[in-house]
Amino acid sequence: MQSKIKAHVSPDMVLKEFLNKHLLRLEDNFDNFFSALKTKLNLNDPIQIVPYRSYGTTNRLFIKGRVLQDKLLKASTSRDSILTNLVNMYKRFESDEVPHAVIRIKHLHEEHFITTDEEGYFELNISPDDIINLDDIWHSAELELHRAPFPVEGKSKASAEILIPPFDSEFGIISDIDDTIVQTSATNVLAMASTVFLRNAHTRLPFPGVSAFYRALQLGRNGKRNNPFFYVSSSPWNMYDLLTEYMDLNDIPKGPLLLRDFGFNGLKFSGSGNHQDHKLKQITNILTTYPLLKFVLIGDSGQDDPVIYKEVVKRFPDRVLAIYIRDVQHQRKEKAAAQIADEISNAGVDMLVVDTAKEAADHAAKLGLILVEELPDIKQDKDMDTGEVAGKEEL
Repeated sequence: MQSKIKAHVSPDMVLKEFLNKHLLRLEDNFDNFFSALKTKLNLNDPIQIVPYRSYGTTNRLFIKGRVLQDKLLKASTSRDSILTNLVNMYKRFESDEVPHAVIRIKHLHEEHFITTDEEGYFELNISPDDIINLDDIWHSAELELHRAPFPVEGKSKASAEILIPPFDSEFGIISDIDDTIVQTSATNVLAMASTVFLRNAHTRLPFPGVSAFYRALQLGRNGKRNNPFFYVSSSPWNMYDLLTEYMDLNDIPKGPLLLRDFGFNGLKFSGSGNHQDHKLKQITNILTTYPLLKFVLIGDSGQDDPVIYKEVVKRFPDRVLAIYIRDVQHQRKEKAAAQIADEISNAGVDMLVVDTAKEAADHAAKLGLILVEELPDIKQDKDMDTGEVAGKEEL
């Protein structure tokens, strides 16, 4: 008689599954109760459609966003106090999502309707019938609130930005955000909390030289500035407005931001495995969407970027041109990244662990990814970011 072999389930896995199940139910009940109470008391705020920068091709467009009650967040300034920053961050995470709202999406001459889920998110994949003009790398779709689950005044509108790389793009760039283009101190919990909650887009510190280096990669060698950027991060969608504002202020090339939801279910519950899964899934989707495009990968040694990028090279041989990893000055993590760099080199891909964008730019210039003429601007940008230029205060 054949015996049945039961798979071993660790106590940690049982506990995590229990928490996922019951905390998610508690979260849903809590949200539903207060949503019904606010509607009954007529305390709902105006509705806001928040479209996220996304991407697509001439044959397929991906549109994603969220519908929230508007917290009336004002644009930040360099003079905002710590208390103002803290209050704004609280408003971001204490979001009142609007489930079951119907959004009308118009792209060129086509109309589509999509209903938000329990967390207020909406996602739409469409195959456009209209011919898309590729003169510009960015395209738009118009969004309008068609029906709300509670009475509202006026019609909320927004415009979604969709990146479609032109056929003559030389390569694409996939970049992490935290501790790659913005200093977050992810390896130090207290320092990271101070940065995330007490600073704003004006006061968060950039990775020295990143702006000029990224602009040089976008420019490439054909001078058309049409190499597409994609930003993949485990930061929650609640941080979307802060991150886009930060990137615009620092003149960092615009690109889709692919973040994570923040909640209690199995895909959202905290853990490094979920961090890796999210980033690897998003990067895989990008490379699959653009099978003829090769990519440069940029990250840092503080979390799992070297491990994730190693897997990308394994899954997509001959698709990765170079990998640049910013050293977060953590000896054990630097050693681990260097070891992975040696392994990746056997696949014919250079992975550099660097202290500044200038080091990465020198290598990119040797590979012919950027123009040598851009190197002085990258060095100057790096020097200004680190306060090494006369008349510039050290950050």
